[in-house]
Formats: sequence, structure tokens, C-alpha cells
Amino acid sequence: MNRRALLPTLALATAVSVSLTGCLAGENAADTQAAADGAATEGGALNIDFATYNPLSLVIKDQGWLEDELADQDITVNWVQSAGSNKANEALRAGAIDVGSTAGSAALLARSNGSPIKAIDIYSQPEWAALVTLPDSGITSVEDLRGKSVAATRGTDPYFFLLQALEAAGVDQSEVTIENLQHADGRAALASGAVDAWSGLDPIMAAAEQDGAQLFFRDIDFNTYGFLNATEDFLAEKPDVAQTVVDTYEKARAWARENPEETAAILAEVASIDPAVATSVIIDRTNLDVDPAPGDAQRSVLEKIGPVFVETGDVQSQQQIDDALGSLFDASLVENADPDSIGSDS
Repeated sequence: MNRRALLPTLALATAVSVSLTGCLAGENAADTQAAADGAATEGGALNIDFATYNPLSLVIKDQGWLEDELADQDITVNWVQSAGSNKANEALRAGAIDVGSTAGSAALLARSNGSPIKAIDIYSQPEWAALVTLPDSGITSVEDLRGKSVAATRGTDPYFFLLQALEAAGVDQSEVTIENLQHADGRAALASGAVDAWSGLDPIMAAAEQDGAQLFFRDIDFNTYGFLNATEDFLAEKPDVAQTVVDTYEKARAWARENPEETAAILAEVASIDPAVATSVIIDRTNLDVDPAPGDAQRSVLEKIGPVFVETGDVQSQQQIDDALGSLFDASLVENADPDSIGSDS
């Protein structure tokens, strides 16, 4: 295996505010493809994230396919680690990265609040979120969270997983103290007893489970898909590079499906977790055999979670949700993907 350095080379930028956009569904798909048929981009950089919750990003970084493919165009690949969907959204909004990995819920939230992003590929259908507690907590159900504190990372799938779980169990949010902590900090808070429960994210959650934590509530239907998002500026200015990114993702999908053990080994190294834990995440909780074109399957899931954003005040109106759902997806790059065009297997 052609193992590359697995440390980020660019710091995450902080979020900046932007004005709401009013794009229409598929509005720039034709323009993107037309531009891609023109002259190839020369020089500059591709700023792209990698994340332990996105195994395909780890494979691509490890194998060096993007660097090899873009070298002839004198394009430098800068890798940025995303600690969560919220951090990827911040970096996309700030222009610190061109392409970033989020949960579908986080992508919808960002687009609803004016972030000019498009979902260009679905990298997985994971069961990556669940509610976690310690064995002696006395918590065995969502109803037991009344009067308790729960750590969750606002703006990410585990956060929205928690909200959906509370609603389904008839527990009002006012009956629970939600501590906004980044995923790793949430696990640490649970372990130290600073909170009673944690809405966890793999692979951190799987490592906590190995250490004795218990997943007391799971529902795969409350997990949204893994979205690969790109800024509209990037898609308009470097459509050929965007196509190369999607081509490479589809090559990585095939490679990961054929090499699950090696994919788990890459995850274990990057996340600093036990190989057995990484194997469980990849094989038991990650479905890579999914249609990569963003569309009806994702829309169906997000239509259910969208109203939650309005109820919690994360988005001001349902109209913003509807507009975002009508403009978020761009399947054109997947539809034109040619994974065989990316190098040769190492």
C-alpha cells in the first residue's frame, strides 16, 4: 500500500457569516458540465477535507490518487481534517476548503442558512450515531434522560439523532440539559461523569463501546447519509477538478468494498483506535454499496428532519428548508463519473 502522511496540512478556518442565497434546483449543473468540457484548470490548489467518519476520504488520502492525478496540472492538494460535520461546514462557509464531508442533516442545515454548497456525491449510508451511557448510570431508555445531561455536537448528525430520539419518546427538550461539546470532548465528558449520556459518533463511539460504554438507543433511520459537499464557487471555477474528485471517490468506493480489512487498517491508524474497533465500524456500521448520486433517497430522509430544524430554531422557516432541498443536490458529476480514469491500483 502506498501509505501517505496522515496529518492535516492546513488548519481549519473559523466560520464567517454569508447572505442567504436563492438558487434553484440543478441551476448550475449544466454550466458545470459545459465548463468541464472546456480547458483544464492549470495551477493552484485543491483544498479538501478528510474525516474519520468518511472512510473513502481516508483511502484517497492514503493512496495519493488525487496528488498523482492533479500533478500534471500543477495543482497542489491540501488536506484538512474535519473533526465533525459542523467543522466541515465552517470550513466550507469560510472558503478554507473546496470540498468537505458532512452528514446529510448538516448539509441541509448549512444550505438552509445560506451556505453556498452543493452535495455532489453520497459517500456512505452509515449507522454512525447512537445514544451512549455508562453501565452504572441507570439509563436504559430515552425516557430515562428526563432531568439528565447529554453531550452532543450541535449541527451534526448525533445532535439531530438526539432530537429525533427525544421527540419519538415524548421527552421535551426542556426536560434534558444538552451540553454542546465536540464529539471527542463529549466522550471524555461521559467517561469523567460530567454528563450522564452522550450522543456519539463513530469511530469515537465504537472505541468508547470497547471501553465499556453502552449504546442504549439505536435507530438507523435517525442517521442521515454521508454527503460530499463542494462550494458553488469551486464548482463554477474548477469543474474539471471537481469531476476528478468525484471520479476518485468512486474509485475509492470500489477499492474499499474490495479491501474492507485494509480500509479498516487505514481508519485505525488515522483515528488511533484498535483495529478490531475499526473493522466493526467499516464492516458492521458502514454501507458503501449505495447509489452515489444525491437524489430521492436522501431527499426522503431530509424531508423528515427538516421541520425539526424549524422547531429548534436552527432554521427560521420551513420555506428556507424547502428552498434548500430544492437546490442542494447536484448529481451531474456522479452521472459523468469515470473511476477507471484515475491512475492504476497500487
